[in-house]
Amino acid sequence: MRVLVVTAVPAERDAVTRAVGRPPSIRAVPGAEVHRAGPFDVVAGGAGPAAAAAATAFALAAALTPGTGAADSSTPDLGAPGSGTPDSGARDSGARDSRSPDFRPPDDAPYGLVVSAGIGGGFAPAAPVGSLVVASGIVAADLGAETPDGFVPVTGLGFGRDLFVPPASLVREVAEATGAVRGRVLTVSTVTGSADRTAALLAAHPGAVAEAMEGFGVAEAADRLGVPVLELRAVSNAVGPRDRDAWRIGEALAALTEAFGKIAPVVEGWTHDRLDRLRAPHRD
Repeated sequence: MRVLVVTAVPAERDAVTRAVGRPPSIRAVPGAEVHRAGPFDVVAGGAGPAAAAAATAFALAAALTPGTGAADSSTPDLGAPGSGTPDSGARDSGARDSRSPDFRPPDDAPYGLVVSAGIGGGFAPAAPVGSLVVASGIVAADLGAETPDGFVPVTGLGFGRDLFVPPASLVREVAEATGAVRGRVLTVSTVTGSADRTAALLAAHPGAVAEAMEGFGVAEAADRLGVPVLELRAVSNAVGPRDRDAWRIGEALAALTEAFGKIAPVVEGWTHDRLDRLRAPHRD
């Protein structure tokens, strides 16, 4: 099974495909352009959770639609060579596991994993500039309502969810392969630019290590089709007052390339093993 990777911008997409060491093949699918490299089908879906959710949904749906076949392994790939267990935080944020215990993927299921990837801001000192982070939880940090008593998350309003929990075993394996920091990654629609906002986010989410703009949207779309999700970020800047001179975007993109080179065998092995486990009880 292949891995769908969703980034915000083409520079991040290209950083992922460079990990394979040869040019990707490129396919047009409804609403997206898929760059295939090794086990990864990579889409630059746009900035923000709404664009990310739409791009992820289109790519997943196209792979299941006859005649589009973005992940159809029978189609030549000119650019490629030759359960999740929720963490303890799931209980308090309306989270649900990406996998039902009795789920059986269809025999032609094209994607075994969706990854939200790119650069992002790191919360000091947990995730300094130049480090990698892998999400133990993907949090919608600004989905909710402002009240006289402060911000109330959507779950506090009695509906929706604000957390997805990636498979713990995969998070652990990716962290071990890359040296990434494990912790919650916050999805925000407005990037943090002040010390006060940074403090408020850390007070509300003490385990947060980074913020970005797409992870929750990717996770929401993946969950609709029952596909596990992962979020991997290279830290280009510190969360806090904006200081563009301190940003290290080039270095972060290089770190992203290196990380995907290291995780390729990890995610391939994990998706294959997981598929075998899910199908085993249904074999005659």
